[in-house]
Amino acid sequence: MLFEGTAWAQAANATGQAASPSFFEQLMTGPGPIMALVVAVMYFLVFRPQNKKAQEQAKMLAALKRNDEVVTTGGIIGRIHEVGDKVITLEVAPNVRLKVERSQIASMSSHKASAKKDDK
Repeated sequence: MLFEGTAWAQAANATGQAASPSFFEQLMTGPGPIMALVVAVMYFLVFRPQNKKAQEQAKMLAALKRNDEVVTTGGIIGRIHEVGDKVITLEVAPNVRLKVERSQIASMSSHKASAKKDDK
């Protein structure tokens, strides 16, 4: 690709004609298609999955209700005692409550399901 211009010049001199490539040929041999391919790959491998995950997280945060068991981003597992617009109160032990920002809830807890499996 680096010596492509030289190759065109040599081919034109060999035939004795100054044949210039068409606009379409110039467009396809330039950096445009490669850049478009890189942008498309970045979109499908990075940006799209990140947006989908953010949408799923937003849905999960909007659907939180009392007595749901959740895990915070710090790894604390607790049951929701009180739900506010920005702050959620978690009960982590009997009569031990923590106030946590809603955005710091990472996921619903699978702790209950794994505890039941261990009992069997």
